[in-house]
Amino acid sequence: MDNSQPRQLSIRKMTADDLDIVLAWRNHAEIRRYMYTQHEISIEEHRAWFERASQDSRKHLLVFEVDGKPQGFVNISGQSSLGVADWGFYIAPDAAKGTGRQLGKAALEYAFHNLNLHKICGQALAFNERSIQFHRSLGFQQEGTLRDQHYDGENYHAVICFGLLSNEWQPEDGNQ
Repeated sequence: MDNSQPRQLSIRKMTADDLDIVLAWRNHAEIRRYMYTQHEISIEEHRAWFERASQDSRKHLLVFEVDGKPQGFVNISGQSSLGVADWGFYIAPDAAKGTGRQLGKAALEYAFHNLNLHKICGQALAFNERSIQFHRSLGFQQEGTLRDQHYDGENYHAVICFGLLSNEWQPEDGNQ
């Protein structure tokens, strides 16, 4: 493939057809180790989650695509405060370098311009340096540290909390 060609990046709503690939990504050891729930999720548990989440108007389950091929998952969940939402995400384990950043930028564009959100909140386990740096690189501000907030069955871990306001979001390409 000619790398000089611009890649087509898009975000779309997740459908039942995406269940298998999203579950495979989520169950991958390198993704699972950074999640609050680290067990391998069964297809039945995954389907039940999808059915519940799909019925909740505050949840937006999204698939990130590069050139029409699914490369990542984004979950944007509205809180009780109007215009404030949490996000979570992961990319395909075999995705090309830079895919995570592309996903992050596309998801934030979607959140602020399609969903008209005022603020996106994110969390990272304190040992997940890549996620912490990722949030900072997208312009998130660290808003707090929840000490010993998460117990993984063996150890307690701090949770780092981030926030990004819509008026702080500055996509690099200037398209707003």
